[in-house]
Amino acid sequence: MSAEELIDVDALQVGMFIHLDLGWMRHPFPLSSFCISSEEQIGVLRKLGLRQVRWTPGRSRLKLVESSPAPDGVAAPDLSHEQMVAMAQRESLRQQREALARCEAQYGEATKALSELHGLVLRQPAQAAAMARDLSRSLLEKMLVQEDVNLRLLNEAAGDRACAHGLNVCLISLLLARATGMEEEDLIELGVGALLHDVGKFEVESRLRFRSEQFSSAELAAYQWHVAKGVELGQRMGLSKAALSVVAQHHEQADGAGFPQKLPGDKVHPAARVVALVNRFDGLCNPPVPGAKALTPHEALSLLFAQGRSRFDATMLNGFIRMMGVYPPGSAVQLSDDRFALVVSVNANRPLRPTVLIHEASVPSREALFTPLETQPNLTIRRSLRPADLPEATRDYLRPRSRVAYFPQADAPNSGSAA
Repeated sequence: MSAEELIDVDALQVGMFIHLDLGWMRHPFPLSSFCISSEEQIGVLRKLGLRQVRWTPGRSRLKLVESSPAPDGVAAPDLSHEQMVAMAQRESLRQQREALARCEAQYGEATKALSELHGLVLRQPAQAAAMARDLSRSLLEKMLVQEDVNLRLLNEAAGDRACAHGLNVCLISLLLARATGMEEEDLIELGVGALLHDVGKFEVESRLRFRSEQFSSAELAAYQWHVAKGVELGQRMGLSKAALSVVAQHHEQADGAGFPQKLPGDKVHPAARVVALVNRFDGLCNPPVPGAKALTPHEALSLLFAQGRSRFDATMLNGFIRMMGVYPPGSAVQLSDDRFALVVSVNANRPLRPTVLIHEASVPSREALFTPLETQPNLTIRRSLRPADLPEATRDYLRPRSRVAYFPQADAPNSGSAA
């Protein structure tokens, strides 16, 4: 591990890899550790009021010496087409790895903040509410400001199941509500409600926190009581009307068959309609009960569509399907040329042309590039598969996720396989 040193903020330079010991929500940068890329960032750092920060020389990219031109009469080496392709592929692979590492680091920091928030709910409810609002605002500022956003599959969900579920629901709900044109202040309150939608489970017996088909009527009533307990805690925390509505109504259904109030769809708060849909999707992909059958993202989306006419707001459901694509990230698929692939990201503007990781036996998995199908006009997805139906070698190569976690990523120029 590279050694770290302290440096005065006034001595910072572009290219230094620094670490901020402020907590993720107390600075505007996507990560707490990053390489300074501009003088503007240095200006922001100075305004944070820090006197010193930690930096890692071994991970920095300081430009100490300008590269010298080639001596007169000495030509730069000519590169063959194959060499140029190889260089381009190596650069694409480096960028893809950096983008994934950045998303996973952001997800990890957000999960850590949510875990800290959970620890304050019962002891310091007002502080927990303020932290929830700060986290919701940070997610919007750090990750949802771009016009064109990919939903990116992560290698593994960080943190415990409760934190991963809360963050998954919050992130996808924010993306969906943003796509419908919801205003920023309303988005922040929706985010607060999404982060805390299951807060009532903190006061429910652990074995009753997740619904089971084997529950007796008394156990089912105890499970459903988490909504009322959540509203009670939310009121103690001083949550806004919109955030409280999410906590109170995230199990209501469009046909009035939900709980606890059996409200018809037009009586459910718009923010709660969003969270109810996303909450159901994440529960299907990441079932909380040990041993329960997890659906693939494609199967979960198909089930939501089949049930959606009665259970969910039609506008929200249609928007959700557009955003997630026909084959959401995490779906194992077979392509039109019979190869197998894993969907790793999707853009709502190109729902039928996601970016995939293709099983190429001739390419080591660590060197495999993601392939945007929009750059491959003759290549389409033929069908979705369960991971268990993939050949064993393909499963080892693609490594389908046992827990599905997503993170928004700004759309980048296409950098896929040259095949």
